Amino acid sequence: MYRYDEFDAAFVRERTEQFRFQVERRLKGELNEDQFKPFRLMNGLYLQLHAYMLRVAVPYGTLSAPQLRMLAHIARKYDKGYGHFTTRQNIQYNWPKLKDVPDILAELATVEMHAIQTSGNCIRNVTSDHFAGAAAEEVEDPRPVAELIRQWSSLHPEFSFLGRKFKIAVTASPHDRTALRYHDAGVEIVQNGDGRIGYRISVGGGMGRTPYLSYVVAEFIEKPDLLAYLEAILRVFNESGRRDNIYKARIKILAHTLGATAMRERIEREFGEIKAAGSLDVPETERARIEAYFAPPAFEDLPDMALPQGGALGDWVTSNTHPHRVRGYRIVTISLKPIGGVPGDISHEQLDGVAELLDDFALDELRASHEQNLVLPHVRIEDLPAIFERLTVLGLATPNAGLITDLICCPGLDYCDLANARSITIAQEISKRFADLARQHDIGDLKIKISGCINACGHHHAGHIGILGVDKKGVEYYQLLLGGSAAEDASIGEILGPGFGEHEIVDAVERVVEAYLTLRQPGERFLATTRRLGLEPFRSAAYEEQRHGAD
Repeated sequence: MYRYDEFDAAFVRERTEQFRFQVERRLKGELNEDQFKPFRLMNGLYLQLHAYMLRVAVPYGTLSAPQLRMLAHIARKYDKGYGHFTTRQNIQYNWPKLKDVPDILAELATVEMHAIQTSGNCIRNVTSDHFAGAAAEEVEDPRPVAELIRQWSSLHPEFSFLGRKFKIAVTASPHDRTALRYHDAGVEIVQNGDGRIGYRISVGGGMGRTPYLSYVVAEFIEKPDLLAYLEAILRVFNESGRRDNIYKARIKILAHTLGATAMRERIEREFGEIKAAGSLDVPETERARIEAYFAPPAFEDLPDMALPQGGALGDWVTSNTHPHRVRGYRIVTISLKPIGGVPGDISHEQLDGVAELLDDFALDELRASHEQNLVLPHVRIEDLPAIFERLTVLGLATPNAGLITDLICCPGLDYCDLANARSITIAQEISKRFADLARQHDIGDLKIKISGCINACGHHHAGHIGILGVDKKGVEYYQLLLGGSAAEDASIGEILGPGFGEHEIVDAVERVVEAYLTLRQPGERFLATTRRLGLEPFRSAAYEEQRHGAD
């Protein structure tokens, strides 16, 4: 993984001390909250319902053992003993005291971490495939590209005060694990007909009150030209994006208002001017410098091994491990979705325990996924039983990765001042309702995603079943959406109809699932069934009880 040089380290230290000064001014009353707000947002500090929340950047989701131990330490010393992994591969703390935040940032800096650009109208944390460097099907490891973009975008003077936030994802696999088409800009590493590696660029995706899927604006950008092309996109957005209406200020509105042809022409014109200036070519030496930090570990020459089968270990291996590109290895998903638990939450004991796993099994790093889980990318098959045993002790061995209880969920009204409804309690109840593992396997690949408001932090638009919390005259209701996907077959879910009360929504979800089990063809997953049949049979099932009540 990338290691800070002297410039990186000094940059983060100086930023921390600058923010310490602003916090001191706020605590002395020299700044009111409105004056302090832009300073705190540029340093990842939010003011939520009950307390400040600090969002810590985890670039492209990669973490080391020392970083995990620091995150555990911060949870113990400055918070309530836990952290929460988000859908941008970051971790956030929900209860820090304002006076402690500069000390938290200073301690994070000692392990090459910070909270810069995890908030505000800037280029946010760059995300990537959590299987990067391990997936057999990828063109190349996408993380060096993500790191290049991170270095270019950090405190970029031209793009630190955009009309709205800007999110970039990078992938190199035909199987999209990044929700690429829901990003403001997507970078897909591809190989052209001549065998050269370059980038397919898409623009204009996003969720929120006006969801859009991105479209391709460049089929193939050469390696040296990537930053120039991204800069062209940002310039078009910065110059022409709306600033008069916060709800229409994202690039998705500009991209879909102009249309694909006009948007491409605008970007190409800017790209040509930047290229002519020659200031943003990425030299091969610089790419090689960054790529050297992401060299694969020294894999052992292992024989083919049969995977453990049967019992709790076999269930976990089936659901939570995936093929690796090197013989004798597996990719392991650590579920942060215990039955009845809070999706994405992790305690300080668990953070320390996972750090010990990295040490004891010679694992070089950990990944956080946008699905609010953790990933061990390079695990020897022979170590799977021992790792499973350790995870079981830590309470992290739930065998549900990719199953119906592996829900994505935002903090909702329990924490967020923007939310209209609670989301955590709904996720917990759905998890308990479908707790039976045999039933989960019978249902198969079904992704439920829950948001407590229209801002869609829980990615409800992209759920096979999406749930959106709404407020009706002070009462929490929940709309059901069906047919969304964040994968390479990306689609936006459609609302079924009127919302359900908080005591009705879990029953409605179950009726939809039971309808699927009745209507599916052999081997057909939920998403394929809804696409084949349309929404009507599922709408009828969801509202069946209400119709009976009316009768």
